[in-house]
Parts: sequence; C-alpha cells; structure tokens
Amino acid sequence: MTELLKSLCELNAPSGSEANVAEFIKTQIDGFCEYKTDNLGNIIAFKKGKNTSAKKLMVDAHMDEVGIIITYITAEGFLKFKTVGTIDTASLMGKRVKINSEITGVVGSKAVHLISAEEAKKCPEKESLYIDIGAKSKAEAEEIISLGDYGVIDEPFIVSGEKVMSKAIDDRIGCAILIKLLQMTSEYDFYATFTTGEEIGLRGAKTAAYSVNPDSAIILEATTAADIAGVSKENRVCVLGEGAAVSFMDRATVYDRAYYNAALNSGIKCQSKCAVTGGNNSGVVHLNRNGVRTLSISVPCRYIHTASCVADKRDFESALTLSKYMINKICSGSLE
Repeated sequence: MTELLKSLCELNAPSGSEANVAEFIKTQIDGFCEYKTDNLGNIIAFKKGKNTSAKKLMVDAHMDEVGIIITYITAEGFLKFKTVGTIDTASLMGKRVKINSEITGVVGSKAVHLISAEEAKKCPEKESLYIDIGAKSKAEAEEIISLGDYGVIDEPFIVSGEKVMSKAIDDRIGCAILIKLLQMTSEYDFYATFTTGEEIGLRGAKTAAYSVNPDSAIILEATTAADIAGVSKENRVCVLGEGAAVSFMDRATVYDRAYYNAALNSGIKCQSKCAVTGGNNSGVVHLNRNGVRTLSISVPCRYIHTASCVADKRDFESALTLSKYMINKICSGSLE
C-alpha cells in the first residue's frame, strides 16, 4: 500500500488537472474491472463479484489535490496566483512549487528583516505572495508560463517508521485503497468511482453519482487529525494509529446510522471521528436522485492540505479491511 500511495502522491494533480492521476489509476485497475471515463474526467468502474449485490453500491475516492493556479505575471517576471482549494497562507510561504509538473519556483514574500513590527504580528495577506521562477522579466516568464497553468507545493514522499509524510494524502490514500479493492477478488458486485474536483466544490462526485445511481455509497477519504501538542482530547477529532475514522456527521452530511454502527461494531480497529467539521463527496452523493445511504471511512491525517501531511500506515490497512467488510455487509443486504 505504501509504495502505491507514494506513486500516487508524487503525481501533481490539483482540481481540474487530474488527467495524469487518472491515467496512472487506469494502469492499476486494467484487467480487474470494467471502466469508462466521463466528460468531467471521472473514472467509473464496475467490479464483478462472485455474487450479485442486493444493493447497488458506489465506493468513491477523489483524485484531485489542493494547489495553485497562475493568474498574472508581473513586469519583473514574478507569478501571482490563487489557491485551488483551501490552503492556509502560512503553509505556502517559502515553499518550493512545481508548475505544470516541470517548472520549479518558490513562493516569495517580503523578507523578515524588511517587515515592520506591526506586520510581524500577523501572517501576510495571501494576495501579497508571489512565485519566483528566476525569470528576469514578464517576457522571459511568458516563454514557459501561461495564465491558468497549475501548480502544487513540491515536497518529497518520506516514510518514517509507521508514519508517512507527503503532499496529497488527501485523497490519494482513498484512491490507493480503492485500487486495492478493485485488484482483490470481491464477494459482491460494486461500482468504484475515482472523481474530480472535490477540493473546489464536490464537482465530479455529483455527476458520477447521477451516472451510477446507487442505493448506497462508501466515501474513502483522509480527514483532519488534531492529535498534536496543545490540543485537548475532546478536540483531537481522531488519532493516528487508532484505525480508520468513521463519521457520524460533518458540515455536509448526516451519515446513515445503521452503516455507522455496523462499521464501529465490525471488530476491526477503527474510531469515531469525534467532531462535526469539514465535508467530503458524501455531501452531494447522499442527495443524488432519491437519496443514497452513505458511510464515510477516512484515514486520519495531520496537517491536511499542506505539503507535509502525516498519516500512519496502520490506519491504511484498517481502512482497507473495514472498507472490504462494509462492502460485503451492505451488498449482502443484511443491513436494514
């Protein structure tokens, strides 16, 4: 799982530019299922199982990551940008970025010895940041950069004991788990969707769900873990190493209680996501057509939406095992 996740995380694919991740995923699932690509770039796959499912189930993970998009080039050759998805300004400053997976730059801001005492008390405005690619002028920059080019923060994938550090764990870990599920023999038929545009408003999942028209859905995600210094136990959301996090509610969805209880009572090491925060593709999937019974299974992730997310390999395995268990539980028709 770790090597697969590394391959996925090292690809650069912010929302709207997911093609290279999609092409890699196709190489991993080809021969294990039937699949097609829709007009938004979603991969919609059908996994044939040993048995026909009592419920039409859709298992989803999104391919996109947060990133940047170039909006202006200054006379001096610096690049102005907007973020694609939610990125905290502090996590951008001084970071290397990769534009179009080829061009390296650094996010610049006023040097610390040039800021006033008042400015030092707060984080700079995001609009004041720029990207330095070493160009001497606008004309030189325009030789290799166009408005609308995309970029991501560029940091290596690192394994440290049981921990993994990387950009894009949200949601390449969901993609890795879903690939593994498709590569395994399945007891029941199910649909798998690798979707686009989650970070900019749950775009791809809406059309994918309409196409599949499922009765039930499992959303595979990464979710915020705040088990860090200075945070009380009641606000930690979930904890690395304690297994997959199962949500009862977030800002977009109230999850199916029978599915939630079944996951927690599975005997597989997992935990409740004990905060009503964030949201994921469930927000649009559960509202599809006549309504979809939905479960979210997430891998806890510290420092999410940064270039140095931290997750635990043991939670990857928990999420995979729990996902397979819940696919069988839902598709067997044993959950009312």
